[in-house]
Amino acid sequence: MKVVILCGGKGTRLREETEFRPKPMIPIGARPILWHIMKIYAAHGFREFVLCLGYKGDMIKEYFRNYLWNSCDATLTLGRESDVRFHGRHDEAEWTITLADTGEESMTAWRIKSIDKYLGDDRRFLLTYGDGVGNVAIPAVVEAHDRSGKTCTLTAVHPPGRFGELSLNGEHVAGFNEKPQTEGGYINGGFMVCERSLIGELPDDPTVMLEQGPLQRLAAEGRLGAYRHDGFWQPMDTFQEFKLLNGLWESGRAPWKVW
Repeated sequence: MKVVILCGGKGTRLREETEFRPKPMIPIGARPILWHIMKIYAAHGFREFVLCLGYKGDMIKEYFRNYLWNSCDATLTLGRESDVRFHGRHDEAEWTITLADTGEESMTAWRIKSIDKYLGDDRRFLLTYGDGVGNVAIPAVVEAHDRSGKTCTLTAVHPPGRFGELSLNGEHVAGFNEKPQTEGGYINGGFMVCERSLIGELPDDPTVMLEQGPLQRLAAEGRLGAYRHDGFWQPMDTFQEFKLLNGLWESGRAPWKVW
């Protein structure tokens, strides 16, 4: 199964950082939050990634294009037959990464629809956002999805209060409200498992958010499942959250570091 990561948003609530780079490239420690998300999946054996690029996507392309230069020592032979030899190794050697331009202004449903051609023969895919980390047991989410028979299973997490609340009935999502004015309960924390058939249901409209019509419809039809995650989960949506995540990493207390 491939891991699809939504990397195209502008992150307007974190303008201190996103004015100069895409949100997934904002660092936690010396590495972008996108790298941390990918490391979580890789720790569970999922190492094939499809990145849905948009705003300042060239910076993400450049990061991975220069990954060996930034990760290893190198010896250069200059001349008519120049050569580069990289020394040592890094733990990401088995990753495969597809960098897909899905439009600078596109919304999430369109970004997912745009990468259908990169999923090969897979009948399902993993899906998450490029700005949130957690110690989510990915195999357990997949198992919950297998049991449920749903079209999509999301990871339900305890929120900061500003996000949209889910109404849960066991492992079934009974209601999907994007942003109510209440706190508590569970919200959609990403780390989803989706049947490939979901892509065929998404509209040919780049202005549609996955979290609006499509997921609300799945919930209403009883086709949206939930895996309850009561462990650590934290988005990087504000400068305060940026400082929180960096403080946890620098102190050696990052709960999402499962590798």
